[in-house]
Amino acid sequence: MPQRRPEREKLLLDGISEPIEVVRSTRRRKTITARRRGGVFELLVPARLSARETRKWVRDMYAKHANRSESATASDEELMALALVLREKYLPSAPPPSSVRWVTNQGKRWGSCTSADGSIRLSHLLKDMPSYVIESVLVHELAHLLEPNHSRAFRQLEASYPKLERANGFLEGYSFAEQP
Repeated sequence: MPQRRPEREKLLLDGISEPIEVVRSTRRRKTITARRRGGVFELLVPARLSARETRKWVRDMYAKHANRSESATASDEELMALALVLREKYLPSAPPPSSVRWVTNQGKRWGSCTSADGSIRLSHLLKDMPSYVIESVLVHELAHLLEPNHSRAFRQLEASYPKLERANGFLEGYSFAEQP
């Protein structure tokens, strides 16, 4: 049976000036997620949610995310500082990265590392995610400074981050929710 594409609807509410888009999905059963994407506040909801409940959730989630402006996310310098702290704590044998920065051209990967020059790039899609998710992706990329592949040795290095499994579950759920 083919899956239906999520339905998208624009919403205007008093007191909220930015564009709001509600994404209704038949695959989504219980969870409600909010995020900012391309200057639009998106609320991902189950298809069965009533219009009244949807408006309530938009207001609640918008208020919760109001303090998280895009400019408040970590800069490249802050990201580098975080990478150095994580390296020291979880992978002290890894060389320090030469650069760590946010990029907008990684739509399919959470991060990437060029072990030859020590540069690490994280997808801008991570910016609104919980800090333990960002940290997990950073530890993953830092592990590539020691092991350029995904070998057993690499997996052992990556497993030094205590919230790895939780972060992987979050990213898996996010990816599933994004599927058409």
